[in-house]
Amino acid sequence: METKVELVNKALDEAIPVGEPLKIHEAMRYAVLAAGKRVRPILCLASCELVGGEENAAMPAACVVEMIHTMSLIKDDLPCMDNDDLRRGKPTTHKVYGEGVAILSGGAILSLAFEHMTTAEVSSEKMVWAVRELARSIGTRGLVAGQAKDISSEAVLGAIIGGGSNEEVERVRKFARCIGLLFQVVDDILDETKSSEELGKTAGKDQLVGKLTYPKLMGLEKSKEFVKRMTKDACEHLQGFSKEKVAPLVALTNFIANRNR
Repeated sequence: METKVELVNKALDEAIPVGEPLKIHEAMRYAVLAAGKRVRPILCLASCELVGGEENAAMPAACVVEMIHTMSLIKDDLPCMDNDDLRRGKPTTHKVYGEGVAILSGGAILSLAFEHMTTAEVSSEKMVWAVRELARSIGTRGLVAGQAKDISSEAVLGAIIGGGSNEEVERVRKFARCIGLLFQVVDDILDETKSSEELGKTAGKDQLVGKLTYPKLMGLEKSKEFVKRMTKDACEHLQGFSKEKVAPLVALTNFIANRNR
C-alpha cells in the first residue's frame, strides 16, 4: 500500500504542474496532493494487474480517479452543500482560497481528468470504453448516486485498461460494488465512533444533519457485522483469478474493513 501510494502521489504531482492562472493551479494542487489514503487509485492499479495488465499502463487512469474524487470533495465541502471546514486534516479548499476559486478549481480538475485519461497508452477501442465508463462514474448513475457506484466504476477502469474480457470486467465490477458499499458502511461507523482529529474531517456531521446512515438504520453492532459480510462477499467475487493477482485486492479489502477498529 505504501509503495503504491508513493507512486500515485508522484504521478499526481507530475500531472498537475504549477501554471497560470496561478491561484487556480495552487488550489488544484492543494486539494489533490493533500495526504489521502489513495484507495481509489490503488484499486484501479490492482484491478489492471488482476486481469494481466501492467501497473504503469493504468497509472493515468489511477490519477484520474483520484482527481475526480478530489473534485467531489471540493464540491461536497462548499457552504451550499455540506459546509465543512476540515478535509484530510487540513482546512477545506474554499476556506483557504475562497468559494469562487474552489469552484473553479473543481471544474478545472474535472476537465484535466478527462484530458489526462487520454495519455494512457491503450487501443482506441479500450480508450472509448474507459472514457465512457469514466463519464458514467460521475453522472447520476455514478458519483452523484453514491459512493458504491462511484468506486465500482473506478475499479472497472483498471480492468478495461488492463485488457480484461467483458466477463472479467463485470466480475471486477461486482467486487468493486461490494467495496464501495463496504467503504460507505465503514465511513458511517467512523463518523459515530471517531474524533475529528482521528478522521481528518468533521466527525459527527451525519448525526448533526440527521443523515440516514447504516448505524442509524441497523444499529452500530449490526453495521459492524454487515462489514464482515461485505468483506467476505467482495473476496468471493475474486475467485477464479490467480491467487498472486488477487492478493493486493484482498489486502485492500481488509484495509478498508479494518478502518473501523
